[in-house]
Amino acid sequence: MATLELSLDETEATPVRRRRRLGVLFWCAIGWMVLVFAVAIFADLLPLPSPTDMDMLERRAPISAEHWLGTDGLGRDELSRLIYGARISLIVGLCAPMIGVTIGGALGMLAGYFRGRFESFVVGSMDVLLAFPPLILALAVTAYLGQSIFNLTCILGVLGIPAFMRVARAATLTLARREFVIAAQALGATHARILLRELLPNVLLPLIAFFLLGVAVTIVVEGSLSFLGLGVPPPISSWGSMIGEGRESLEVAPQLAFIPAIAMFLTVLSFNLIGDTMRALTDPRQGAL
Repeated sequence: MATLELSLDETEATPVRRRRRLGVLFWCAIGWMVLVFAVAIFADLLPLPSPTDMDMLERRAPISAEHWLGTDGLGRDELSRLIYGARISLIVGLCAPMIGVTIGGALGMLAGYFRGRFESFVVGSMDVLLAFPPLILALAVTAYLGQSIFNLTCILGVLGIPAFMRVARAATLTLARREFVIAAQALGATHARILLRELLPNVLLPLIAFFLLGVAVTIVVEGSLSFLGLGVPPPISSWGSMIGEGRESLEVAPQLAFIPAIAMFLTVLSFNLIGDTMRALTDPRQGAL
């Protein structure tokens, strides 16, 4: 009886330990992300002034009932620009890693499964791409194709392919000689079936965890490029461009740079916390696969 009661206690304690493992910070990060996505998606329905309307008589106005976060150097509502800027940061931050995880994940799985010359070609190509200075690539593409959200997303998506390829390849290498793959090969399964039915569901877990971390990195990179004037063209606002414009008013209105910087910091931190938690839960060394 004592053994049975001990087993029941351990069984009941296991879900509790898993719930506690998420922690308060994880749920705070989830709450912040829900808030950011909600205001970005429903920005058009909120009672906000246009983020591009200028009022030179209200330049750098302080916080008031009319302007909850004040106005910028051109008299535009700071809260409105912050919320609409979240759209740009999230669009680029989510779409660019999708390009990387799709192309890089497929190449990594194929390289890790087939090996040989194909693997050498893929790994060598990714090494060449990694060796190319990303800022020079962004400058070249922007100068040739012009500044736009689409071009910026494609640039950052291509730059993220090598990282996703390495994650997918490493996961595939550990799984390609597992018992369930060998059994599928013995039963005559095709390579496509093995890749899609046996390997993809297991490789997808670490890729999703790394995807969230990639979103955080992409938001920072987009903000850095916008800060340097290589991001989205004006009058479209993003958090990076808002920080760059607020730099000129640091002495008289430092909140113009600090408010979007804090919003970016909290968003990036939330993605990192969620990504780290998912990576820990999907770590194959902990028996998640």
